[in-house]
Amino acid sequence: MSKKYRVGVLGATGTVGQRFVQLLEDHPQFEITALAASDRSTGKPYAEACAWKLPGTIPEYAREIVVQPIEPPLDCDIVFSSLPSSVARETEEAFARAGYPVISNSSSYRMDEDVPLLIAEVNHDHVGLIEAQKQKRGFSKGFIVTNPNCAVISIAPPLAALHRKFGVESAIVTTLQAVSGAGYPGVASLDIFDNVIPYIAGEEPKVETEAQKILGQFKDGAIQKAEFVLSAQCFRVPVIDGHTVSVRVDLKEKATLEDVVDVMRSFPSLDLYSSPKQFIEVTDEPSRPQPRLDRDNGKGMSITVGRVFPDNIFDYRFVALSHNTVRGAAGSAILNAELLINKGII
Repeated sequence: MSKKYRVGVLGATGTVGQRFVQLLEDHPQFEITALAASDRSTGKPYAEACAWKLPGTIPEYAREIVVQPIEPPLDCDIVFSSLPSSVARETEEAFARAGYPVISNSSSYRMDEDVPLLIAEVNHDHVGLIEAQKQKRGFSKGFIVTNPNCAVISIAPPLAALHRKFGVESAIVTTLQAVSGAGYPGVASLDIFDNVIPYIAGEEPKVETEAQKILGQFKDGAIQKAEFVLSAQCFRVPVIDGHTVSVRVDLKEKATLEDVVDVMRSFPSLDLYSSPKQFIEVTDEPSRPQPRLDRDNGKGMSITVGRVFPDNIFDYRFVALSHNTVRGAAGSAILNAELLINKGII
């Protein structure tokens, strides 16, 4: 880990952009040399441009970095993107075409056939798509890699563990999603206090389709999506951080409860800087997982599973939880970049 890569963050003043700035402080492989945001922030020192909303203060190293426009060139080797989808597609392509590896948290390219949708521990072989992407799009050195929707990151790992061992036939998921997932200022307080909102625009289609791509096989230069059906309902709940998901799953092969728990618990982590020691933590405590108590497991990078039981209609049911702005956003993108370096792609 002797070499430090210079990184830039697009959308640096937003909620996820702030997580990038926080998580990259003292990172042994990455050093932020460029921060980019919208016109109203450009030309200002980051401390002046950014209304910091995370616990603690703005890291000292970032305070005086002058915010740049969201366009190439930037003084960096790698670009992390936390741009809103309305501008991400055009901007991320511009950076990739200019030769930058773009590690994106945006939804814009997730389902494009030639773009890896990565959870580093689950489908790292999908980085094989990068060469096909560069040829198809005429990129020279640059490329785009994405990480999943912040609710999908809760369910895809335990489903991956079950799918590898027993095969997943179908699943029904109900998400209880934190308000930080809506960005800042997010949901109006009079809408979310004392309330549950049974609709998040555009969320259910993402949850219903992304897992099949992640759990698919990379073969002959393309992804063959996993053939199972997933039905989702997505709710916004008055929790600050941490998405909780209720899952009911049918398996193709019979499995005991002990087998189900064991395959989740034994799913391997990676030996990378941001990897949690335990990727999927399975708790036996009947009242867990809970966002306030479990979202920071593995420094926010673990998936916590509990309430694993046989189901009366499906084969099994369980509850999964992840930190939506760490593992569900900036942390996953950083881990993906570490993976790409480990594989010699960056």
